[in-house]
Amino acid sequence: MGHTITFTRPDGQPARGYLAEPANATNAPGVVVIQEWWGLNDQIRGVADRLAAASYRALVPDLYRGKHTVEAEEAHHLMDGLDFGQAASQDIRGAVQYMKASSDKVGVTGYCMGGALTVLAMTMVPEADAGVVWYGLPPLAYVDASKITAPVMAHWATQDQAFAIADVDALEAVLNTAGVAYEGHRYLAQHAFANETAQGPGRLPSTQYDAAWAQMAWDRTLRFFGRTLG
Repeated sequence: MGHTITFTRPDGQPARGYLAEPANATNAPGVVVIQEWWGLNDQIRGVADRLAAASYRALVPDLYRGKHTVEAEEAHHLMDGLDFGQAASQDIRGAVQYMKASSDKVGVTGYCMGGALTVLAMTMVPEADAGVVWYGLPPLAYVDASKITAPVMAHWATQDQAFAIADVDALEAVLNTAGVAYEGHRYLAQHAFANETAQGPGRLPSTQYDAAWAQMAWDRTLRFFGRTLG
């Protein structure tokens, strides 16, 4: 359904990404999708394809420059090598700007590491019209909530071992104090509950797919994007 495209970052450097579009892409709203720490793999392409099936143009910027992995140790290494500020202010912003050329409104969504980057992007990408965060957040010291002008929805897992719910409490307090139009949802679930590959042999012990919660969060996300992106 999708294909690889090249876009330009604000600093003029080229970047690549996976673009999936609906059958009738004219005037369709856009969503920039941010990968988990695994990279631009089939699972995250599937998220973009699913958004395209729901009539959105969806672009996944390739933050790892072609690298992806199924090994947690290598994923951790790739994530540690990523400059989050650059990724948010350059790659993600460039992707949003690219989508804005053909879509009146563009949202940002991301999972795990991509959730943390979505929070940062909402502070660094003024062109973004909405954000949906999936079980990931950056250190609070990096979140200037006064810069967030667009509405934000978030999906949190109360049993998350990667991102403690106490840290979510602290982030939500900061967002509310700053007057962000924020809507948070909590699920009795583990990290990566919306990733269908987080089940069976080979999954990390700290992750577990939950089809029911995943569907509820997906439905809420589409209703939210329907309201905010049109």
